[in-house]
Amino acid sequence: MEILQKPLVTEKFNALASRTVRTGKKGNDKGRPDTRSTRTIAQFAFIVNPKANKYQIKQAVEQMYNVTVVAVNTMNYAGKVKARMTKAGYIVGKRASYKKAIVTLKDGDTINFYSNI
Repeated sequence: MEILQKPLVTEKFNALASRTVRTGKKGNDKGRPDTRSTRTIAQFAFIVNPKANKYQIKQAVEQMYNVTVVAVNTMNYAGKVKARMTKAGYIVGKRASYKKAIVTLKDGDTINFYSNI
């Protein structure tokens, strides 16, 4: 069973791959120090086998890309029903169902999908 089928490379997930967030609390005039800082959260998306669980996805990503996975979030998508009118009549079809996984990596780790081209 192949766990990772293909990476999702879209504008949305390119933005997630290099998203920065602020952590800590803002200082005030009563003496509390400013502990704010920024860190990069590297998240990458994959289309995975619908029967794969989070542990298997984590192992597959770590093995394939040599990174450390912190978290895995999965979503199951049902296939959309599509219909069209033709000369032969009303034709109803369905797109394939799939499972999407968003993988969060450790600080400093990244995946370059274009390195094998």
